[in-house]
Amino acid sequence: MTFLTRHILKWVRNIFIGIFLSTVVAVVVLKYFPVYFTPLMFIRLGEQIKDGDHVALHHHWVPIEEIAQPMVQAVVASEDNLFMQHHGFDIDQIEQAREEAERGKRVRGASTISQQTAKNVFLWPGKSYVRKGLEAYFTLLIEWIWGKQRIMEVYLNSIEMGDGIYGVQSVAKLHFNKDAKDLTRREAALIAATLPNPRRFNSANPSPYMRRRQAQIVSIMGKLMRIEMGYGANDDEFDTSKIRKRKKWRASATLTWDASTTKMLLPAKQMSLTD
Repeated sequence: MTFLTRHILKWVRNIFIGIFLSTVVAVVVLKYFPVYFTPLMFIRLGEQIKDGDHVALHHHWVPIEEIAQPMVQAVVASEDNLFMQHHGFDIDQIEQAREEAERGKRVRGASTISQQTAKNVFLWPGKSYVRKGLEAYFTLLIEWIWGKQRIMEVYLNSIEMGDGIYGVQSVAKLHFNKDAKDLTRREAALIAATLPNPRRFNSANPSPYMRRRQAQIVSIMGKLMRIEMGYGANDDEFDTSKIRKRKKWRASATLTWDASTTKMLLPAKQMSLTD
C-alpha cells in the first residue's frame, strides 16, 4: 500500500468518525433543548416564497407535561399502535407494506413515530435509499439516547399539522382556540386524523372522511394501553383496571360506513393479548 493510499484511507476514516461523532452530539444536545426549527419548516417557507403565497410559520414549543394525554394516545392510535413496544421499527408493518407493493397494491407508509421524528428533525422529505438509510440511523440513535417520552415530546412539537402549522400547541390555538393541555379526546383524534396529509386535511374544517377517521381513532384509543405521558396522564379518575393489557394491537386503516343504520363498522383487528 502506497503512502498516498494510506493517507487517503486515513482521511476517509477521519471524515466518517467526524460525521458519526457530530451526529451523536447533535442528538445528545437535542435531548435537552427544544427543537425550534426543522429542515421541513425551511423547505415549506421556500415553497411559499417561490409560489408567491402568504408566508406563514406557526410553531410554539411546549413540554410534554403541557400536552393533553389524549393527544399522545391519539397519535399512537393513528400512527403507531406499537410505539411503546418496538425499538424504532415495526418490522411486521414494513414486511406487510413490502408484500402489498409486490402484489401491485398502492404503496403505503410503514414508518413509526420514531422514524417520523428522526426524519422531521434531522432530514428532508424524500424516498431515496440514502435518505431512508440515514432515517434508520437517526432512528436508532434517538431510540438509544432520547427514549420514548422525549421522542413523543419532539414529535408532537415538530410534526406538520397544517399549512404552515407545526406542533400541537400551534394547531390547538389556531383551530380550537385553546392550549394543547386542554384538548379533548375527540379534538385530539381529529388532529391525528389529519396526519397522513396535514396540508390536505384541515382539523378546523373536517370533511366527512375526517369525521369517520376521527371516530375510528377514538375507538382505537380506548382499546390501546393508556400511554402515561402528557397533561393529565396520572389522573386518578381514569380506571386502568378496565383495560386489558395488550402487547400487540393493530387496527386496519380501512373504514366502512353503513348508511342504513348510521353506524360505523370497524373491520376485524389483529390482536395478541396478555392479562
